[in-house]
Amino acid sequence: MHRLYIIPAVLLLFTYSHLALADNEAHWGTSKTSHAEYRPQKVVYDVTTGDVKAMAHVLDRASHLSKITGADPFEQSIVLVLHGSSIKLFAIKNTAKYKAMLNRAQSLVQSEAISIKMCQLSAEGQGFQPEDIHGFVKMVPMGDAEIVRLQYEEGHAYMQ
Repeated sequence: MHRLYIIPAVLLLFTYSHLALADNEAHWGTSKTSHAEYRPQKVVYDVTTGDVKAMAHVLDRASHLSKITGADPFEQSIVLVLHGSSIKLFAIKNTAKYKAMLNRAQSLVQSEAISIKMCQLSAEGQGFQPEDIHGFVKMVPMGDAEIVRLQYEEGHAYMQ
């Protein structure tokens, strides 16, 4: 009678030991990082956030992308197109309020890691003139049109 219990027990043991010995290289749940190498990219970020922490995150992402793709200003192009609520973050009158984020943005532009463009139509709609915006930000007539131009004429991938 004990033999009847041994067979299911052995089957269960085999099943669970097989799972325990499963491929450690599973594509999910692994802590190993890929060693992919990325070549220089052309990317346009569509930025509308008015939240300084979210903007800092966008800057971090763009900076990291620049680094992992070689940070070559002749081979890559990383452009942030600002419109909507993001306009106020780059207004001269708000420099003291957003100083750390502005310093980071200006540093990235000066190092040629990224370029920042702003929708003049959106800025004017919010009461800002080009002279009200920090000089490291380039004005373009319309943010949406600039994003489309970068995608279709210059081959930039779209990011949000």
